[in-house]
Amino acid sequence: MAKGRELKGRIKSVENTKKITRTLEMVATSKLKRAQDRAVAARPYANALADVMGALYAPELAERFPLLRQPKQVRTAAVILLTSNRGLCGAFNSNIIKDARTLIKELEGAGSAVELHAIGRKGIGYFKYLNRPMATQRTDLGDKPTAADAASIVDDVMARFASGQLDAVYVVYAKFNSVVSTPATHERVLPVAAPDKKGAVRDFILSPSPEQILSELLPLAVRNAIYRALIETAAGFQAAQRAAMKNATDNASDMLTTLRRTYNRARQAQITQEIAEIVGGAAALSG
Repeated sequence: MAKGRELKGRIKSVENTKKITRTLEMVATSKLKRAQDRAVAARPYANALADVMGALYAPELAERFPLLRQPKQVRTAAVILLTSNRGLCGAFNSNIIKDARTLIKELEGAGSAVELHAIGRKGIGYFKYLNRPMATQRTDLGDKPTAADAASIVDDVMARFASGQLDAVYVVYAKFNSVVSTPATHERVLPVAAPDKKGAVRDFILSPSPEQILSELLPLAVRNAIYRALIETAAGFQAAQRAAMKNATDNASDMLTTLRRTYNRARQAQITQEIAEIVGGAAALSG
């Protein structure tokens, strides 16, 4: 019963694979809720920060702050790419890398020199395969990135922008809209865009002065943009992995159903053949 033994081996293999995908699905589900809560909790702070900056911003003040400098031509740009350290998440990392390649192509097509800062093993591995030099490579960020992690990524880049060595800084990440929507996107974090003053104007009591407050808020806004990109990418990874592992588990279940049905048919055919041989042999002896 060579075919039967082969089918039993395949069934056992698929069962083991299903256990792994089911476990990964459960782990991603448990981590997703916490990651989603962190991503949602960061948004009110970012909105409040934007409101305060909008109230403080004035064109005459903007000329005094290097982070608001709007270069006439982007000669050198930095692209911060955020991917995950692990796979088994469908096209999650591929979509982010594709968006990064598109952005780099656009910048270089416009005559800008682009330096790449890759965060995450998947992005690093891809651009190493392309033999593209990277200014920085980091794989030490876990599933729970912190504000300190964001500062360690962007502070050096921010200082170089303020000194005029860079003309623009972009971050490429997965935007967490919902559990089923985590599209790859990019946004410019430097120079800081002039705040939108549309809507109701709020009154603030300012101390010590708008200039001093704005000098503290501008770096904080840049770090916060990177922090939100980190936590949204982390939440997007957990959502993508959960979906991918659920699909894999469902496919394994369907495959097991087919394999067991095939095995039962093969076993039944063998038993029928053996009975026929026994009946035929008995008839030959009695004849």
